[in-house]
Amino acid sequence: MKLKFKITVCLVMLLLFGSAAYVYSVNEANGENLIMSSAKSPLFLSQCVENTAILPLDTDGKLSVSVWNIYKQQRSSWSSVLTELLDSSELVLLQEAKLSTGLKSFLQEDSHQVLMAKAFKVFKTPIGVMNLAKVSAESACAYQAIEPWIRFAKSALVSTYPLSNGENLLVVNLHGINFAWRLKEYRKQISLLAEQIKAHNGPVIMAGDFNTWRQGRVDMIGEFMLQLGMTEAKYAVDKRNRVFGLALDHLYYSGLVLDEAHVTPTKASDHNPIQASFSLIQKN
Repeated sequence: MKLKFKITVCLVMLLLFGSAAYVYSVNEANGENLIMSSAKSPLFLSQCVENTAILPLDTDGKLSVSVWNIYKQQRSSWSSVLTELLDSSELVLLQEAKLSTGLKSFLQEDSHQVLMAKAFKVFKTPIGVMNLAKVSAESACAYQAIEPWIRFAKSALVSTYPLSNGENLLVVNLHGINFAWRLKEYRKQISLLAEQIKAHNGPVIMAGDFNTWRQGRVDMIGEFMLQLGMTEAKYAVDKRNRVFGLALDHLYYSGLVLDEAHVTPTKASDHNPIQASFSLIQKN
């Protein structure tokens, strides 16, 4: 009996120490809400950055935006697809961007302005959401939301870009919490970003991998977007990746005119990129 008791105590202690070690290692991997604002000096030093942006993001009142979960660049053709998106867009929003040696080299050879909100690190390599734009953002802040079960973070990036009509475009690049059936943590993540949208006076784009894999999540996002006065981009042929028949990736907008949106099938990721073209609303 004493032997069984000792064995039980040992097993419980091992479980507790193992759980504590896991939580500690995950917390270390997540770190703080930090943003990177230069590919040439890829450092994460603060939650927010500000710049004196001069050039408008749009081109003669037209704006093209691409949204893509790049799957941590695990497939060989990611760079060619990313190059195509950059060539045809003023702004590219990436999710699951892994700041590997390959992506660092790609960004350092490219002329686009980089912003990255770190979710967590794997072997000291940051993974998170990333904006690639033809001009600098006026401001940007990184946000984290912790997965309730696995404890790893998901990230979001809230940034503003000047437009040629005198307005500022608010851009929310989101990777939504995934591994939670309940909506509590998911709602908390979206609510925080919704507050940033409510406080903004001007056009808005909110896009990314929302992880809307069940109807409750779809309905919740729909309620938020209705309250915020935002519209979802529609596609003539919808090739977005789906789980349980539901699309994971979305692009919502307000204060802009949607000219066209499409989804391009690719084998370079487990998600197909969204591309949308907008016209600015000219102010008198």
